[in-house]
Amino acid sequence: MSADWDLVVVGAGPAGTSAALGALHHDPSLRVLLLDRADFPRDKACGDGIAPHALDMLAGIGVRGLLDDRVPVRRLRLSHGPAAVERAMARPAYVVPRTVLDARLVEAALAAGATLRRHRVREVRAGGQDDPVAVDDVRGAVVVGADGAHSQVRRALGRPRGPAALAVRGYAPVADGRRGAQVIRLGTEHQPSYAWSFDCGDGTANVGYGELLRADRPSPTRADLLARLDRLLPGATAGARAWQGHHLPLSTARWRPSDGRVLLAGDAAGLVNPLTGEGIFYAVATGLAAGRAAATAVRDGRPQIAGRRHRRATREVLLPHLRHTAAAARLSRSSRVLTAGLHAAGRDQRVFDDLVELGLARGRLTPTLALGLGRALLHPSLTEESA
Repeated sequence: MSADWDLVVVGAGPAGTSAALGALHHDPSLRVLLLDRADFPRDKACGDGIAPHALDMLAGIGVRGLLDDRVPVRRLRLSHGPAAVERAMARPAYVVPRTVLDARLVEAALAAGATLRRHRVREVRAGGQDDPVAVDDVRGAVVVGADGAHSQVRRALGRPRGPAALAVRGYAPVADGRRGAQVIRLGTEHQPSYAWSFDCGDGTANVGYGELLRADRPSPTRADLLARLDRLLPGATAGARAWQGHHLPLSTARWRPSDGRVLLAGDAAGLVNPLTGEGIFYAVATGLAAGRAAATAVRDGRPQIAGRRHRRATREVLLPHLRHTAAAARLSRSSRVLTAGLHAAGRDQRVFDDLVELGLARGRLTPTLALGLGRALLHPSLTEESA
């Protein structure tokens, strides 16, 4: 059988559009089809935080100025019980509703030459290594699954789901004490968990709460999530609208991309930072890598090795970082470690910056971070006095 398309991408969020953009940047002549069950613009449950690192990667393939009209957020406030730190980030982030971000990325992909169809995928069938992949009634030489936490493509590959968190998100008038900042208050119950208020720059804030789902306790209801948000950030739900719940498939240290013609990217690949719930950076990074891998394999007449190319590229970009975030996530289950980390970040801007890199991009547990945390654990009174 011949393929109808060189690349079929299931899901037109940041991971899917990045895959299309990465492929077409590598080879503008490729036939690239984006499939999504929704029309754009459409809402998507998310904390809406966009780290500058994701914008850097998009700029590297010519997608520049994507958020130039948005107000950057320069400050980050972290707290746990009485311990708190607020500092300017080394580089500002953005808080952009997915109705805006995703629609702009779709426009960029269409301008690059992709085709978009509204379609809910029902079945994905991978034949032999010499056969294209069938996605319902279309055939692709390579397929990228970028269809989110409940990915149909991942199920077709027989890949199990890993650990997950559950969160609820809404939009509310930004509180006076939370303007101009991304505010995160870590939970002291139902750990690990946190509530957030992220200033969108237009008088509203993205507010929400999320916690790790665990087999040893019941899954929280929507009412539970909202009540816990209000306890951690009093008044955060006042006047709020557009509440949506969503699952976050959390990354682990043992991520193993698949071989063959079917690739996974972003949430579909189980890539959400277990420390912060951030997923846009991973979506863009793995989407771009998937697109480039597909384009190279198709160009070489060997689409069956696209998965191998994708695995090599993403291991270089993410694997050391994922090991470090997995270790940090285990450490963060201790209230004592959380408190020490905040005191260390309050004492030393370098520790704060390294924490931001670990939580929002592909940072690691650096010697600076380890030394600051160790000092705070061994001599808590010194860090508390200087914080």
